Amino acid sequence: MGCVKAMQKGPGLTLAPPRPGKKTAARVALVGLKEPNGSLLADCFKQFNIETISMNDGVPERLQKEKFEACVLHLGPQAEAVMDSARRSPSSGHMVIYGLGGSAQDAMRFSKYGVNAVFQEPLDRPSALKLVRATQMLVLHEFRRYVRIPIITEIAMVTEDGRRFTATSKEISTGGMSVKSPEDVTSGTNLEVSFALLTLPRIWVRAQVSWRKPNKTFGVRFDAKDERRFRIKEWIEAYLEN
Repeated sequence: MGCVKAMQKGPGLTLAPPRPGKKTAARVALVGLKEPNGSLLADCFKQFNIETISMNDGVPERLQKEKFEACVLHLGPQAEAVMDSARRSPSSGHMVIYGLGGSAQDAMRFSKYGVNAVFQEPLDRPSALKLVRATQMLVLHEFRRYVRIPIITEIAMVTEDGRRFTATSKEISTGGMSVKSPEDVTSGTNLEVSFALLTLPRIWVRAQVSWRKPNKTFGVRFDAKDERRFRIKEWIEAYLEN
């Protein structure tokens, strides 16, 4: 959902611009971004026919009144008020929230608001475009083509022998999640995982480590016999429908 980074390697980073006159498919609020960051991100989103709106004043009020599919903002002292307003918005409550200029640890401070992805600073075009490409299906509401939700939150884990540690989520699906943690776990390790997601109260579910990569990222698969996993499935379906 560590932060979400582009996991897909395409044939190139430069895409054809939208056709002239084509209706914009979605709107993204760029909150308090200075140049050249604002222009760089605007250009990246434009390649997917996503309009960007620069905002500096009255941001919480605008997010309450206007419809946006996503927003980008610095993970600083002013971020909480903006995120809170975004999540309480009647029309934009499930918008994709991009953080800017922080790590996964920085995003964890705002985990209750469900930060979906983080742009690293200093921004560079290839990395920014990769992240937009990796998440644009959510922004465009192409949910049937996007079965994994990028989201950053703290995951508590307990192994069968009682060892406890925490991890940071990267993506979640109805069948499992990918996380990042420095803990040494091996494929096949049985776990009890616990986490909360926005409107989903803390939940516990049995899982098993299904894969691990050298970059301290690993995946867990929820136990198909654990009926508690259906709460996760219901939450994901509701998240995608709103």
